[in-house]
Amino acid sequence: MSLLVAPPPVPSLVEGQVSHTRRTPVLHRFRYRHYQWLVDVDDLPRMRWPLSLLARFDPADHLDGGLEGGGIRGDLDRFLARHGRVLPPGTTVLMLAHARSLGHVFDPLTVFWCLAPDRRLVAAVLEVHNTYGGRHAYLVEADDTGRARIDKAFYVSPFNDVSGEYQVRLVLDERRVAVSVRLRRDGETVLDAALTGTPTPASGRTLLSTAARHLSMTHRVTALIRLHGVRLWMRRLPLVPRPRHFEEAVR
Repeated sequence: MSLLVAPPPVPSLVEGQVSHTRRTPVLHRFRYRHYQWLVDVDDLPRMRWPLSLLARFDPADHLDGGLEGGGIRGDLDRFLARHGRVLPPGTTVLMLAHARSLGHVFDPLTVFWCLAPDRRLVAAVLEVHNTYGGRHAYLVEADDTGRARIDKAFYVSPFNDVSGEYQVRLVLDERRVAVSVRLRRDGETVLDAALTGTPTPASGRTLLSTAARHLSMTHRVTALIRLHGVRLWMRRLPLVPRPRHFEEAVR
């Protein structure tokens, strides 16, 4: 049985919180206010200037960067095909992501929901970015509760290697959008990360008010990741060497 969802109207702004708890070998927690966009990749918002300074979607920021044609959707279709998956006709692909804002974007996690015409979730893809310019996509086979397990395969943090398993849960409905990820290794929970928010139909007015509440959102995300990395380093958390990794993981 596949997960049935009732997504909100798109495009929407999803405003809420992002949280992170590292449980071992040191305890480290944070929680921040946050917002992302939920959009149809076949009908991406195109804001007029000056609002385009606050929100722009570029295929170069995701997957294979649109280099082989078809934009984000083309890259996603090719990624799925290489994993033996072909989306049925009429499939809608919704993307939860940061927009490029004030010339900058950094998306630690982008989520793609592939919805059949009957709103069945036929596939989900998690695209993870690290601060070294790398990105990796995971195909997620969620059950009818939105839960899935995937092996970790990508270096994200200098304090974790690429071993372990992610336990994922996805929620997509008219009142709540949420993604939680738990990293387990050798029977132990290493960290928990989650983002959750309430979707609001996007308009010029809602974009301005939301951006005003979250000044320089994407710049702030990058700065906070580096800040918490420095804090962990100062607590003498051991560094793990970064393996060589090809930039995009449709390979």
